[in-house]
Amino acid sequence: MSDIILSPPIAFLIYLLLVALLSGMGRALAGQHETNPLKESGYTGGEKMGRQLAAPGYRPFFLTALFFAIVHLGVLVLSSGGLTPIVGIYLAGLMLALLALILG
Repeated sequence: MSDIILSPPIAFLIYLLLVALLSGMGRALAGQHETNPLKESGYTGGEKMGRQLAAPGYRPFFLTALFFAIVHLGVLVLSSGGLTPIVGIYLAGLMLALLALILG
């Protein structure tokens, strides 16, 4: 019986029913929604919000993600190797890649 309940499709359906039940209970406990312009406006410390959209793009994120990927994979490779000249060359290449990424 537990094999059937723990199978992914049945477990997913049980999860959906549980989420629907909890969501319905939350809606029943919530108060009435009142439309108010203050609730829908952004809070900026009492200042008027600017009309210019701030969308810097994903470039800073990808640079940071690439930096940490290089560092973490480099540490994994270094920790799996011994103290050999090849590891020293690899460490120098890793430092050059990180320097190029930082200055780049």
